[in-house]
Amino acid sequence: MRAPAVAGPSTRKADAMSLRINDIAPNFKAATTHGPIDFHEWIGDQWAVLFSHPKDFTPVCTTELGYMARIEPEFTRRNTKLIGLSVDAVDDHHRWARDIEETQGHLPKYPMIGDHDLAVAKLYNMLPAEEPGTATGRTAATNATVRSVFVIGPDKRIKMMMTYPMTSGRNFDEILRVIDSIQLTAQHKVATPANWKPGEDVIIAGSVSDDDAKKLFPEGWRAPKPYLRIVKQPGR
Repeated sequence: MRAPAVAGPSTRKADAMSLRINDIAPNFKAATTHGPIDFHEWIGDQWAVLFSHPKDFTPVCTTELGYMARIEPEFTRRNTKLIGLSVDAVDDHHRWARDIEETQGHLPKYPMIGDHDLAVAKLYNMLPAEEPGTATGRTAATNATVRSVFVIGPDKRIKMMMTYPMTSGRNFDEILRVIDSIQLTAQHKVATPANWKPGEDVIIAGSVSDDDAKKLFPEGWRAPKPYLRIVKQPGR
């Protein structure tokens, strides 16, 4: 049974416009390996990671889906749901999942969106809106741009996005690190420096005046430059 994804109305005036950080993630209804969903309702009041794949039964993606299945508890601990997308039908996803479990040692328990009609890939600007046809007859090469990751907040806004080439497996540990940073900076008026890891020092946000910073960080801060104010991570 091939149940196509049905995209809902765009949240931007022109579907062809590129998505940006802080845009509302376009909503859609789709068939998944867990049954039909309304994407925004599925997210609810949690965070979400939507990660896409150009084709089922492809080697790099097989390793990625298996790795995400292995580390899914880490996302759950961060109140974050996982959902995959591949430009194929749900029936194909179920068969692919068995291969993933056999070769990677972990069965994906998160839902996989069936996007046989390319609707969600187009809605998220991973394929041109005018792209003809369906997944039938397409190859991974013709879907090469469907290799994106979107981190979406409980407010349904895109917090981060990235796209990898087909030949380079994605670093999903980095997605966990970014979620840690985004969730921290959403709660406190700080930013995280290059290569930051949880527990390391952070930077007072540039929007915070020194007078306000004294109230927020009464223990003080290091400032090698007036605009670079370094403090311990709040809550540690």
